[in-house]
Amino acid sequence: MPGRPADCPVCGKTISRSGNLIEHLRTHTGEKPFECAVCSKTFVSAARLRAHLRTHTGERPYECTACGKKFSQTEHLRVHLRTHTGERPFECNVCRKKFTFRSNLQSHLRMHRGEKPFRCSVCNKKFAQSAQLRAHFRTHTGEKRLEECTVCSKKCSSGASLKLHLRTHTGEKPFECNLCDKKFAYSSSLRSHLRVHTGERPFACTVCDKKCHSSGSLKVHLRIHTGEKPFQCKLCDKKFAHSSSLRVHLRNHIGEKPFACTVCDKKFAGSGNLKLHIRIHTGEKPFECTVCNKKCQSSGSLKVHLRTHTGEKPFQCTACDKKCATNNQLETHYRMHTGEKPFECAECNKKFAQRSNLRTHMRTHSGQKNFECNLCNKTFASTSQLNVHLKSHVAEKAFECAVCFKAFATSGNLRAHLKTHRTLDMREPVLTPEDNPSKSLPHKTLPESGICSDEKTFKCTECNKTYTSEKSLRTHLFLHLEEALGFQCTVCNKKYTRKSALQEHPR
Repeated sequence: MPGRPADCPVCGKTISRSGNLIEHLRTHTGEKPFECAVCSKTFVSAARLRAHLRTHTGERPYECTACGKKFSQTEHLRVHLRTHTGERPFECNVCRKKFTFRSNLQSHLRMHRGEKPFRCSVCNKKFAQSAQLRAHFRTHTGEKRLEECTVCSKKCSSGASLKLHLRTHTGEKPFECNLCDKKFAYSSSLRSHLRVHTGERPFACTVCDKKCHSSGSLKVHLRIHTGEKPFQCKLCDKKFAHSSSLRVHLRNHIGEKPFACTVCDKKFAGSGNLKLHIRIHTGEKPFECTVCNKKCQSSGSLKVHLRTHTGEKPFQCTACDKKCATNNQLETHYRMHTGEKPFECAECNKKFAQRSNLRTHMRTHSGQKNFECNLCNKTFASTSQLNVHLKSHVAEKAFECAVCFKAFATSGNLRAHLKTHRTLDMREPVLTPEDNPSKSLPHKTLPESGICSDEKTFKCTECNKTYTSEKSLRTHLFLHLEEALGFQCTVCNKKYTRKSALQEHPR
């Protein structure tokens, strides 16, 4: 019966209908009785001849419902639909990699077997794929088959490449994820995206073992290790590792900020910056530290925070070998060497090395004092001023003068007080450990005799230098205290008693 399945007597293959057995047997005999009247090409069946004739007539009756592409054969449409569904039915039995087309699997298997069946007739070089051979052969003939984009004049190596490129102009995204409805311009992009849902990361970095969703992501990641920054701004020569970073940067030059916050109307040059900003309004902190459970608004913030636990400081200054936890800290530090002060006050033109210092300074013009003491309601322009003030409410005074034993709440007040000892008058009473039994001068002993002596009986036990008067010794002791409490320039080693003086010191 023609409807029953039948086995091929040559290869044993089971044919679903016995009527098709005759057609199948022609694959063994080589018989092709159906000839095309246009090009004389022959075929094993009338159906294949009919499909072939459509290549001459241009008829394509089978249309894809997803993207509207048309095909001359149902089989071609069936294969094409896999680009939309992401189906990959052909699996390599060696490495388990999957493919959309059987031909791709066959080409892939040659890689495992080391087969290169396509040989160049000019130089005998071998290739695993016929397309590779065709591309190679053009190096001998000098032929350049370039298709030009009518929109931007970009040249593509093939018509298929040009078609894919045109989607960057049309915005066409025919490949849709069936899990989240996100659309993509390329089937490869859809496959990479699907790994976000499955968690699959098959591409591993050989340097740090980080795994990526796609080979493209891995290529971009490797630039962290190599330091490669192939994308350069033509306006300021700044370089970037990612093309997207360059696009965002270019908006800084033209002032374009297309991404606006719907809550406060603040605008941003990049969508990623807007996404981080919105978390300020929502309070969302999705990234949690596994050590102390602190939550951060971004993965970058968490990465920086983790360095407080590990002590890692990967950014090193080339001028003084100081190490910093972040690149921003390093850039700020490096201004100490260069003297650069890029942040200028619009009111008085005073310049600052750090943006935060400029913001604090601007409050001196506006009179704004946002930081309030919760004990006495006094307000301050900066958190540092508030922190200093809060110590006045605390009974403990941890900073003690080693000369007169007076105690202070802050090191700044102590440093200011120590200057008064520089101008000590001989008429001032002298305090010794006997005057204040609970206090003592460690390592700096005053003699029990009078204030002044013709002999150098006043000795500093820190450096063994001797003096004829207690006043001279006290003035000398201040130098040791400066060493302990002062601020030193890392470039020229000059010392200051105030941090502000160190910041104003030219480098």
